[in-house]
Amino acid sequence: MSLTALQEPAASPRVSATLLPIMGVVFVAFLVIGVAMPVLPLHVHDGLGLGTFVVGLVAGSQFAASLISRPWAGHFSDSRGAKGGVVVGLVAAVASGLLYLLSLCFSALPLASVAILLLGRGLLGAAESFIITAAVSWGLALADDRSTGKVIAWVGSAMFAAFAIGAPVGAALYSAYGFAAIAIASAAAPLMTLLLVAPLPTVAPVQHARPSFTAVVGAVWVPGLGSALGSVGFGAVTTFAALLFANRGWDNGWLAYTAYAVSFILARICFSHLADAIGGAKVALVCAVIEAIGQALIWLAVRPEMALAGAALTGFGFSLVYPGFGVEAVRRVPAQSRGMAMGAYTAFLDLAQGLASPALGLIATGASLNVLFLASALTVLCAALVAWWLMAHPFTTEGSQQ
Repeated sequence: MSLTALQEPAASPRVSATLLPIMGVVFVAFLVIGVAMPVLPLHVHDGLGLGTFVVGLVAGSQFAASLISRPWAGHFSDSRGAKGGVVVGLVAAVASGLLYLLSLCFSALPLASVAILLLGRGLLGAAESFIITAAVSWGLALADDRSTGKVIAWVGSAMFAAFAIGAPVGAALYSAYGFAAIAIASAAAPLMTLLLVAPLPTVAPVQHARPSFTAVVGAVWVPGLGSALGSVGFGAVTTFAALLFANRGWDNGWLAYTAYAVSFILARICFSHLADAIGGAKVALVCAVIEAIGQALIWLAVRPEMALAGAALTGFGFSLVYPGFGVEAVRRVPAQSRGMAMGAYTAFLDLAQGLASPALGLIATGASLNVLFLASALTVLCAALVAWWLMAHPFTTEGSQQ
């Protein structure tokens, strides 16, 4: 039996009214990552005096932990309910913030401090895995099959809105009060989010036989590979943009994160319907090329305005790369395994981020800092090739390639 054979029709409520509460939960929860995003590299590099490879390692550890936890996050959401998955993720995020705070007790011992940070980042990666996997699964269960791309895009938009707002807030907190303020905010935000989750409706899991995680991975690996390659531009901006600005003597490096996130959100508001309307692979192809152009512009930047424009193009491009490939992934599995499908699909992104951040850090160590953005641009172009392959080999309702 093919993976699509067990699909069932879903209800068709208005997508916006259905998703807004879930988006609110995701927004507040991901402020945890947003406030730390522009300052964590500076804390590790300048505060602890460690190199760019360690910066990439600390950043990548979150994605590595997310990768490992994806199967459990997806299985938990499918078998125990998506709301429960969100709660588990929020509790883990609180613990991560407390570990950030603990790491400051060892600031005189940089290696010990960064080891605790790595543990906190790892726990945050698991938290992020449960929160976003369960939230998307929650939205897909409440919406109809014609809104798959919109659900993925809108829930993701809440996440990046948190990045956009969290970046300047984090920079201001770090400037005024140091990393301790970041640690406290990272523990407090998910704790408050638990209060938002409590009144939201639960969705009972569908009681049907589910394919194994291995079978789901086999169904989604091609779009997952495309998403992974396309995510490298996201990792380059979030991990190294602030360092590039500081290296060039440009002020307000956090603006790169905000430019990225604002462009990302606007693209999803205006064009989130396209993946459902014209096909996920087509949208992913065009947007991967736009993202690559943005990375190349940062590589060539001689003024901060050029780098900000490159960050904005990167955000615009990646905004629809993920839901574009996501539509291609979700349509390959039955309805009762959507949580596992999103977990498996997003695991490819985690793997790319876990490997790409340290790799880009090594490139920056051996060459000029801007060269890593050229490497990222070439990698993102490979995502466009994957999208082209999906267009040339469309998936049929019988679960085969034409």
